[in-house]
Amino acid sequence: MAAGDAPKPARPIRPFSTFERMIAWRYLRSRRREAFISVIAGFSFAGIMLGVATLIVVMAVMNGFRAQLIDRILGVNGHMIIQPMDQPLTDYTGIAARLDALDGVKSAIPLVDGQVLATGFQGAGTGALVRGIGADDLADLEGVADHIQTGDLVGFASGEAIAIGARMASSLGVLVGDTVTLTTPEGDITPLGVMPRTKAYPVSAIFEVGMSEIDSSIIFMPLAESQLYFNTDGLVQSIEVVLDNPDDIDVMRPIVEEAMEQQVFITDWRQQNRTFFSALQVERNVMFMILTLIVLVAALNIISGLIMLVKDKGHDIAILRTMGASSGSIMRIFFMTGAAIGMVGTLAGVLLGVFICLNIESFRQFFSWISGTTIFDPELYYLSQLPADMDPGETIAVVAMALGLSFLATLFPAWRASRLDPVDALRYE
Repeated sequence: MAAGDAPKPARPIRPFSTFERMIAWRYLRSRRREAFISVIAGFSFAGIMLGVATLIVVMAVMNGFRAQLIDRILGVNGHMIIQPMDQPLTDYTGIAARLDALDGVKSAIPLVDGQVLATGFQGAGTGALVRGIGADDLADLEGVADHIQTGDLVGFASGEAIAIGARMASSLGVLVGDTVTLTTPEGDITPLGVMPRTKAYPVSAIFEVGMSEIDSSIIFMPLAESQLYFNTDGLVQSIEVVLDNPDDIDVMRPIVEEAMEQQVFITDWRQQNRTFFSALQVERNVMFMILTLIVLVAALNIISGLIMLVKDKGHDIAILRTMGASSGSIMRIFFMTGAAIGMVGTLAGVLLGVFICLNIESFRQFFSWISGTTIFDPELYYLSQLPADMDPGETIAVVAMALGLSFLATLFPAWRASRLDPVDALRYE
């Protein structure tokens, strides 16, 4: 090389040559003589696409279902529930103030709970859980205060009205301003024994949390009135602590116990709902395993399609080998042919899954209209809308799994093509 000549740039090293990509692309295109092989490839593509899309949608719906339930439950209930052991909670105001001052505690809410029979203008009545709570504390419960459908908390703050859920209001046939009659067996003590107590309360607000179990069974009553109604004057039954971060339960538990300055029994939202959320997790894992079989079946279709393609292209493979193509080159050609089906099918499945997740409620309403039935009934699933919450980590795992199965499915047919002896293939030509 002359002194003035500049060195030529090094040619980039590519795992697949242009020649190999060209042959692989020719094998992917449909021809009349290879129509059956193209049909198998089409089924493989459709299977991987539908499998990936189904996995993404199902995982997103189950994640959204769990997230919505946690949000609904924690929006109405505290993260930690403190109950007395050796003495009643009489100094609940001072205890709540001490807990409120702790770092990591959002609020501490004294509560009085009691079971009642609620009756309105229609129906025979329904069982309900009355929660006695201060007006300021109820305003701090975002799950309720931010979801008031009609009315307001002004009457509740005056201590003379109650707040009920939308489903309960509908079943009782009451609106804001109407009265609901509450009956409890824990009433007045008379010479004849304990007599049930019955009292009518006006409805100040109707809320809709979006979880049917809460909207149909919980009544909020001013704390002072609930203490009189349930004969618990001067004390509360529990104090619920709302944390800044619900996952800080283990860190905050000893701090809260020390601040209580008395023996208490503490439970948290994980313990109260452990069985429910454990069942959701098991169901989620099982559904992932079952739906993975769809992608596996599609990968098996890739194997069968490539094996048939190798048998059909035996003559071409022999000619390529005699022209100087190495066995590795033949293996890479058929690997690209099968991998292309898996990659395009996976990409199409991701796009389809994302599209369905973004419009999941519209799809639910459409299929409900087509079938004439209620799909995802709120009475059974506790939620009024079908949720979908895509987790990027899970989506990447689904894509990696689909691509991995697709790549593995191509190895044996590609290896078999590379081992084809050109002498045997051309012997009878």
